[in-house]
Amino acid sequence: MPIWRPNGFSHFRFRVIFIGPENIIRPKGLKMIKFRPVVFVTGILLSIMAIAMIIPAIVDAAAGHPDWRVFATSSALSLSVGISMVLATNATWTAFSLREAFVITNLAWLTIAIAGAVPLAFSELELSITDAFFESMSGITTTGSTIIVGLDETPPGILLWRGILQWLGGIGIIVMAVAILPILQVGGMQMFRVEAFEADKVLPKAAQIAAAIAIFYVFITIGAAIILSLLGMSGFDAVVHAMTSIATGGFSTYDASIGHFEDPKIHWAISGFMVLGSIPFILYLRVIRGDFKSLIKDSQVKTFLIILGLSIVLITYWLVADNGYSFATALRLSAFNVISLMTGSGFTTADYGLWGGFALALLFILMFVGGCAGSTTCGIKIFRLQVLYSTAEAQLNRLIQPNGIFFPTYNGKPIPENVSDSVMSFFFLFAVSFVLLAVGLGFSGLDFITAVSGAATAIANVGPGLGETIGPAGNFQPLPDSAKWLMSAGMLLGRLELFTIMVMILPRFWRG
Repeated sequence: MPIWRPNGFSHFRFRVIFIGPENIIRPKGLKMIKFRPVVFVTGILLSIMAIAMIIPAIVDAAAGHPDWRVFATSSALSLSVGISMVLATNATWTAFSLREAFVITNLAWLTIAIAGAVPLAFSELELSITDAFFESMSGITTTGSTIIVGLDETPPGILLWRGILQWLGGIGIIVMAVAILPILQVGGMQMFRVEAFEADKVLPKAAQIAAAIAIFYVFITIGAAIILSLLGMSGFDAVVHAMTSIATGGFSTYDASIGHFEDPKIHWAISGFMVLGSIPFILYLRVIRGDFKSLIKDSQVKTFLIILGLSIVLITYWLVADNGYSFATALRLSAFNVISLMTGSGFTTADYGLWGGFALALLFILMFVGGCAGSTTCGIKIFRLQVLYSTAEAQLNRLIQPNGIFFPTYNGKPIPENVSDSVMSFFFLFAVSFVLLAVGLGFSGLDFITAVSGAATAIANVGPGLGETIGPAGNFQPLPDSAKWLMSAGMLLGRLELFTIMVMILPRFWRG
């Protein structure tokens, strides 16, 4: 007997489908974040931190100080965790998606700050968890704010570890600026993507650029240490200050900072090292390869030096005319402290809080400026000020000549619209973050000057603030724990250029 079937169908098939995560239908292009490479890279960086801890352990052991056990134990713990993360993920150095790169960047800096705090918390200083994390975050972000009182008597291992944290943070900042932020298109850094990766510019690949910069970073640090030792510093002090000055970090081995050293030649030498750390390191690679004109013609470098020189002249004149300093002393004090604050180093040679209203106002403004993109410095960065100026100039020209066509330019080239938009957004978020942080610090009980300057020094990664408490003659130890946590968050926010952290707050980021 024939079996009836609907037209066009020879038979019916039934299949039982078991629904699981792999069967969920997702919109086209939606991909989940792969956490294996995230954990893998974080484990590698944690292992590097563990190896770095061996150095202060050896120094303390040689000095006969018992804290060597703390560093040795912290190193073993960090290394075991780091290797476990690497082996457990069974991942390799593969290409990351955009979202994975954001997660890696944030998690890496936070993990390193936590790892760096472990030996500080268990050393003879007996720092609280809050203080240890604050000091470590200040170090790795090259901020330079410190809560340690009595640096002159602090064990050598701790002093060296603080210098190592800033030195590692400095090279990390450079690599992030030339290899990560341009890809992530953070804060206008995409403008440097072509410069960083075109083969005919410097080197063909990001890995080669990072390796070349790291090698140059090591050699310039060694050279700075040799110069400082020849000028009269002890070998230990020369090494620590070479690391923290090239990294524009600001940690010193003495409570009086560089003011401890009376020889003016040391002050001038460290001033020079801070300036060297504020120049784009990729330009140094071009100079090494024979392209000397690129360093001289770069508009960012020229603008940086002009602002720096003009500020030094103004404050030198102020110190001579209003404070009665001799010209030589005024020039030295002005040059060192202007360079230190503008580059975000945070070294001091004098209490500039006593210099009067004009000097304080100018120095406060310079805290936000920063150095060049692709250097170890912090703050807004010179190129963003140039983009902002050029964009405003083009807009004014359009108002005067409505039918004219005007484009903002940088280094003689038109600025892409997405770069201008990104820079404008950066300025807005920077201002909002600064205001919210200042309000939060005020809510935690700080006075107006301390709250405002504390917010500025945290988000611009400068170091000392203004006022009696956190000024150049003060310390961050008296601040309440809530203020220290807020400032630690501000340091990380400023160091990672705002967008890198804020993008992860959006639910859409995690949904894809």
